[in-house]
Amino acid sequence: MKSELDGLVVLVTGGASGIGAATANRMAAMGAQVVVLDLMPVTADVPHVVVEADVSDDESVRRAVAAVITRFGRLDIVVNNAGIGAQGTIADNSEEEWHRVLDINVLGIVRVTRAALPYLRKSPSAAIVNTASVAATAGLQNRALYSASKGAVVALTLSMAADHLHEGIRVNCVNPGTADTPWVERLLQTATDPAAERAALEARQPHGRLVKPEEVAAAIAFLASPSAGSTTGTALAVDGGMQGLRLRPVV
Repeated sequence: MKSELDGLVVLVTGGASGIGAATANRMAAMGAQVVVLDLMPVTADVPHVVVEADVSDDESVRRAVAAVITRFGRLDIVVNNAGIGAQGTIADNSEEEWHRVLDINVLGIVRVTRAALPYLRKSPSAAIVNTASVAATAGLQNRALYSASKGAVVALTLSMAADHLHEGIRVNCVNPGTADTPWVERLLQTATDPAAERAALEARQPHGRLVKPEEVAAAIAFLASPSAGSTTGTALAVDGGMQGLRLRPVV
């Protein structure tokens, strides 16, 4: 695994924690030069470069990508992982919140990819992996806004894959189930009974537990690696079977 990404430069947005941090660490272990873009400072001793950037600000994104090129002279892989959550039905979220979530979860991918495209076109191993969600393919209660944003990510991934295949750029996405991340933990702490809420989330997934960030990172690393050279336009579920399985109750 160490040599799989040797010599390649990887950009991971939202890489300060959770799935993004696990992805950055895995790709560094696979030999890549990894650059994390995030609004939050990375306090841990990490084996990669950290650049502060706001994916909702086009100028901030362009400066960050330019800094990557200045340092490494190339960019081969982009992992569009930055995103935010939202709870509620369509009646619960304000117009401002709809605009904010879509701006970060969907347009954030547009801004980062647009800035990276001139350099990806020069790479012999160009790949983009977007983080979507099982919420894009399974109807979840009280997740209307979040589901809409992640459904857009899946559709955008397919369109990008079609647009850029002739340029040698592969585009895929991952659809994680509910993952054991700091964001989910903060969500649990707002519940009346956090332990009961965690148990309900675990029971919702057929394999009976939350998804580990490292499991999603492994899927992202596969889709991004040259080993997946014939894989593009794919949405890979990492959800313990939540998207497709309908298990009978154990009696």
